[in-house]
Amino acid sequence: MARLQQGNRMPDFKFCAPYAGEDSVRGLMEDGAYNRFAFIFLRYYGCTLCQYDMHRYTEKYSEITAGGGSFCVVLQSSPETVRRELGENVLPYTVICDPERRLYEALEIRPAADSSQLMGGDTQAKAAEARKWFTHKEYEGEELQMPAVFVVDRELRLTWGKRRGRSGAGGVKGTSGDESGKGDEIGKMYLGGNYG
Repeated sequence: MARLQQGNRMPDFKFCAPYAGEDSVRGLMEDGAYNRFAFIFLRYYGCTLCQYDMHRYTEKYSEITAGGGSFCVVLQSSPETVRRELGENVLPYTVICDPERRLYEALEIRPAADSSQLMGGDTQAKAAEARKWFTHKEYEGEELQMPAVFVVDRELRLTWGKRRGRSGAGGVKGTSGDESGKGDEIGKMYLGGNYG
């Protein structure tokens, strides 16, 4: 697949969700009256920063989606891992499990060349904050995986996208540094929400 560019259609890929089973991109859009939908690509559930980002997205979910958009998080974890770690704590957003990293490869979301690329912006401060609440769990996927975000409209056309060159685990906007876990950026800029 060619690199996804603004105006291109997001492929209607099939995926597995930890609690809902098999679904597709088109199915996600048909499940709700969203005017925009963001796909947030992180590493894997065991990553401390990813757990922190997902916690922040959960805390701010209603504010992020207030403008009629929604989002999902894509992880390189197996559905079994996510179910085991979350237990009965079902998240308000969909988690897409891609342990084989097929979506990452198809959308050309590359890993960092080395660990120094991962340490931009306020990543170290964010990691210290994340470690107050979360511990690293099972390793899965690509440890040097860089994050990405793609926002599509109702027709699955890409309206905004970002592959990070330097980042912490999450990352929603910017060209360098760590912007992850900032639900205000997802909500206000990309999904039309009023959180800020």
